[in-house]
Amino acid sequence: MTTTDYHLDVFYSAEDECWIANVPDLRYCSAHGRTPQKAVQEVMVAMELWLESAIEHGDPIPPPQPRQETAATN
Repeated sequence: MTTTDYHLDVFYSAEDECWIANVPDLRYCSAHGRTPQKAVQEVMVAMELWLESAIEHGDPIPPPQPRQETAATN
């Protein structure tokens, strides 16, 4: 299992005035950035640290859950 196996939600938060990248399968694992790409870059670092910490402390690591693809709407 690698960080690329996990689903990411990326969205703009008007309240925070930045892009948010969230990993639904890893509780409280999220990051933000000025662009969607920066938010994803930051959350990839956060995921690595999240997984390292879980391993170090013997905490369970949830498996990536399959996501249903949705069609983009215009």
